Amino acid sequence: MKPIHLIAAASVALLASTSVGLAEECNAAGTVGTAGSASAGGTSASSVGTAGACRTDGGTTSSIGSGGSAATTDGKAQSKTHINDNNGDKLKAQTKAQAVDKGTFSKSRTKTSTDGDTLQSTTRTMSHVPGEKPVKSTTTKKIILPEQ
Repeated sequence: MKPIHLIAAASVALLASTSVGLAEECNAAGTVGTAGSASAGGTSASSVGTAGACRTDGGTTSSIGSGGSAATTDGKAQSKTHINDNNGDKLKAQTKAQAVDKGTFSKSRTKTSTDGDTLQSTTRTMSHVPGEKPVKSTTTKKIILPEQ
């Protein structure tokens, strides 16, 4: 037997003897998310956050994501996202996006978190043109996974 065939036969035997771990079904699962955008003059800003959790007999797994963008025709724009993995199923994410053009500005901020069985996301937006009243908005979503 040639060496290449011996390696192939050993690989097949190894794969056949390896047990495959199956994914567990969630006993309770949920997702939450918020998003928002603001615009004024030549500025705009948007942010979004989402989180999910799955509780199985082996514990709870969580995921989180966040992002944003900002744009302006003549001023400055920036977007920052920070994700913090505190402790396994406790995750936090925050995105801030802002665009400024002289006194006109738009900003959006989203905070999202998972803490065991609780999922929460809040988005706040604001836009302002000098001499006018600011336009503000807040969206909050919170869910608690049901007991088993």
